[in-house]
Amino acid sequence: MSEEQSAKPSIRKSVELFAGAGGLGIGLADAGFVPEMVVEYNKWCCDTMRDNHHVLDKDDGEDTDERPWRVVEGDVRKVSFKEFEGKIDLISGGPPCQPFSLGGRHRAYDDARDMFPQAVRAVREARPRAFIFENVKGLTRASFLPYFEYVKLQMEHPEMIARDGEAWEDHLKRLEQHHTSTKRPDLHYQVVTKLLNSANYGVPQRRERVLFVGFRDDVDARWSFDQGKFTQEALVWDQLYGDYWERHGVAKKWQVLEGRALQMSKRMSKDEKPSGLPWRTTRDAIGDLPDPEKRHSVADHRYQPNARTYPGHTGSYLDEPRKTLKAGVHGVPGGENMLRRADGSVRYFTVREGARIQTFPDGYKFHGAWTECMRQLGNAVPAELARVVGESVATRLDESEAA
Repeated sequence: MSEEQSAKPSIRKSVELFAGAGGLGIGLADAGFVPEMVVEYNKWCCDTMRDNHHVLDKDDGEDTDERPWRVVEGDVRKVSFKEFEGKIDLISGGPPCQPFSLGGRHRAYDDARDMFPQAVRAVREARPRAFIFENVKGLTRASFLPYFEYVKLQMEHPEMIARDGEAWEDHLKRLEQHHTSTKRPDLHYQVVTKLLNSANYGVPQRRERVLFVGFRDDVDARWSFDQGKFTQEALVWDQLYGDYWERHGVAKKWQVLEGRALQMSKRMSKDEKPSGLPWRTTRDAIGDLPDPEKRHSVADHRYQPNARTYPGHTGSYLDEPRKTLKAGVHGVPGGENMLRRADGSVRYFTVREGARIQTFPDGYKFHGAWTECMRQLGNAVPAELARVVGESVATRLDESEAA
C-alpha cells in the first residue's frame, strides 16, 4: 500500500444514489466519505450492501460502535433528501445508464429509466458542497450531445426545474439563457465533465466512463483530474523487455500482440522505457486464484459451464486488461464476460474474478445467482477508480476550507 493510500483521510458525510452493489461507495469510503444514506432499488444489491458495509461511530472519542449503512431499498423518486440540506459534503451515484449505453437501445430522451432528473433533485434538496455522478461512454455520442449538455446544465442550475409538460428542448433553452445571465442568485455548481478509462487508474479493465464532478459556488475548488499513472505503452514494454512473464511464472510468452499494442512494440527500444506504470492485466488481477474447475475453498469462485464464442464476442485475453465487464439489458452477454485461454478455449469468469477485476475487496460477499451477481458487478463503478476520484475531490474540499 502506498503512502497516499495509508494516510488516514478526513471523515466527511455523503449520500449515495443508485448505489448498486457498492463499488462507488467502497472507493469513496476509502477516500473519507461516510454515507448517511444509500438508495438502491434492486433487492439483491441492497442485500449485498447490508451484508458488507458498516460504519464505525465514535463514542466519547474512545469507544466505537459499528452500525450498518442506512440502506433505503426502493424507488428513488419517493425518497426525500431535504433532511440533509446543508449537512453533507457529497452526493454521488451512477444514474441508470441503459438509455445511453452503446449496448442498449439508444432511447435516451424518452426513456423512463433516465434517472438524471432524480440526481439533480437530490442535489437541489440536499445542497451538498460537491457531487460525483458517473455514466457510460455512450452518453458522449454525437447523437446524444444536446442531451449531454442538457444534463450538465441541470446539474449546474439545479433550481431551474422543468415546468409541467415542458419539452426538454424548451427547458434546455431556458437553462442556456439562465446560464449566460450575469445575475444568478440561486443555487449554482461549477461542473467539470471527464471521460476516463479505468485502466489508466490501476483497474485491470478497459472500462470507459464519463464523470460529472460539481462544486457549489461557495467552494473555491479549482478542480481538475489527470489522465492517470498507468499506460498501455508501459505494459507493452514490460511484456517485451521487463519481468512481466517472470513475475507470473510463465515460461512461454503466450500473448500475441496485435492492434495498437503491436504497433507500439515495433517502435519500442529496450533502452527507452516509457514513463508511467504498466496497465494491470487480467492475469495481474486473478492469476493467484485457483482453477475454478478444480476443488478449492475460495468463496464466490464457482465454475459456470457452457461458455462459447460467437461473432464479436470472443472473450478477454489473460495478459491484457479485460474488456468492459457488462450487465446487459437482457442479462449477462456471455461473450463479454469470458476468459480466453492461451489455447483459444473460453470459460466464464467467476463472481470472485469479476469482483477482482472491479477491484472489490476479496471478502466482499455478493447475493444472488451467478447471473445476478455478474449483473451487479457489470453495473458497478470500479472501487479503485472511485477511490482515486474521491480523494481528488476530498483534497479540493480540504484546501477550500483551509484557504
